[in-house]
Amino acid sequence: MAPPSSFLDLTASKVLDELAGPVAPGGGSALAFTVAMAAAVVRMAARASSESWDEAGGVAAQADALRYRAAPLAQLDADVYDRALAIRDGAAALPAEKRDWEIGKAFIAAAEPPLEIARVAVDVAELAESVARAGEPRVRPDAVAAAVLAAAVARAAVSLVEANLTALDGDARVAEAEQLAHAAEHAAARARAAIA
Repeated sequence: MAPPSSFLDLTASKVLDELAGPVAPGGGSALAFTVAMAAAVVRMAARASSESWDEAGGVAAQADALRYRAAPLAQLDADVYDRALAIRDGAAALPAEKRDWEIGKAFIAAAEPPLEIARVAVDVAELAESVARAGEPRVRPDAVAAAVLAAAVARAAVSLVEANLTALDGDARVAEAEQLAHAAEHAAARARAAIA
């Protein structure tokens, strides 16, 4: 199947077909879509709480902004990773030193989209926590679901960042991804506790 101009133009069924294919998009694109969906759920829950919660409109607007920030990362992740694979596969003719440099640069670039996905995920998890605490009781479990999804995205993004930076021990981006995952997981735990 030929890659589309944008994954955002596809139906959900086609997105799943693309994700199931043998090449990019891969895990990063799936994570971007998942966190965008979690943000959409937060927006829904906030909007459903607008009559009883003064901050609901602002929270819904923030959730929308996060959704629009996350969704394009699906395409970006696939494009950047595909480029890294192409550089790796085409670098055989280069001298070893130049080959390692070019491949390293490509995979360092490929670590950036999953790191940005993790940044969005922690924001979604924390926003979902606020809805779980103050939203309408009937949609608080939805907010918890969104927080848990966002936390899972942040945790999974750590693996992708680590995989793309394998040659760089102690890279600050891996540490940042780990901190983001912990923050998202704590927000999800607080959201769950808010409805317990």
